[in-house]
Amino acid sequence: MGRVLAGLRRYQEAQRARPRPPAPAVAEILGATLRDYGGDGPSVLFVPSLINPPNVLDLGEEKSLLRWLAGQGFRVLLVDWGWDLAARRFLSVAGHVDEILLPFIGALPERPALVGYCLGGTMAAAAAALAKAPALAVIAAPWRFSAFSDEERRKLLQLWGRSEAAAEVLGALPMEVLQSAFWGLDPARTVAKFERFAALPPTSPEACAFVTLEDWANDGPPVPLAAAREMFGFFEGDAPGRGGWLVGGETIDPAALPCPILNIVSTTDRIVPAATAMAAGERLELARGHVGMVVGGGAKAALWEPLAAWLSRTLSS
Repeated sequence: MGRVLAGLRRYQEAQRARPRPPAPAVAEILGATLRDYGGDGPSVLFVPSLINPPNVLDLGEEKSLLRWLAGQGFRVLLVDWGWDLAARRFLSVAGHVDEILLPFIGALPERPALVGYCLGGTMAAAAAALAKAPALAVIAAPWRFSAFSDEERRKLLQLWGRSEAAAEVLGALPMEVLQSAFWGLDPARTVAKFERFAALPPTSPEACAFVTLEDWANDGPPVPLAAAREMFGFFEGDAPGRGGWLVGGETIDPAALPCPILNIVSTTDRIVPAATAMAAGERLELARGHVGMVVGGGAKAALWEPLAAWLSRTLSS
């Protein structure tokens, strides 16, 4: 316990590098921003989750999937959902697709390939169907919510039951509420990581990487009320997995998408278990965690390069 508390104190007091400036904005809708990471070639639009900030895709000089991909023959863009929730209180998850994501796609000179991460992958699948995207890749994206364990679904629905009244007053669900659910997946691991951190040299690359990633994991805007309500509703009724999710007046069925699909799944993911992924598309299985598959050691060889190769093959055919 002493080592754990020492690690927590060291994390709290760690020196932080100056945040990287965000990529230039090329469009803005309802507080969300479309950011351009540059590059030449076919357009690829990344859709992050509504939970946690999007900078997990651009975490540092050597851990930026977006900046690396922009150097591989693609024009890379990112949806930044932003912190201004005043105009989005009444936007459900489907509403974010219909009123923000689809207009962003429509503002581009060509239809982009879509790449979605976590809940952003669920949303990207809907956008790909409605916008007739040329390709769709999803990374650790839930679709069959009934495939979460009964215990996980019960806990999440109980969490929403305890939080709904406060969320209605606030107009949003604070990130801290969702963070408690993530911690609850493996409390021993949450404690152990700070014990390990306490033993690292404070200025080592490993310690600096820990602080950067932990800051990301503990950060993020609240989820707009209607989006939070629909998201927790997925765990109860599984509208996407049961073929009943309506977006823009249409029912979304990944199996009916006319475009190629790459479904990147983690077999060790505690947050989005592999069983919850959509059944459609070409499947790439990685034995890496939900976050580690994107920014962990070896992520470039395991995920970045296969994703770039698939996009290159698909968009050139």
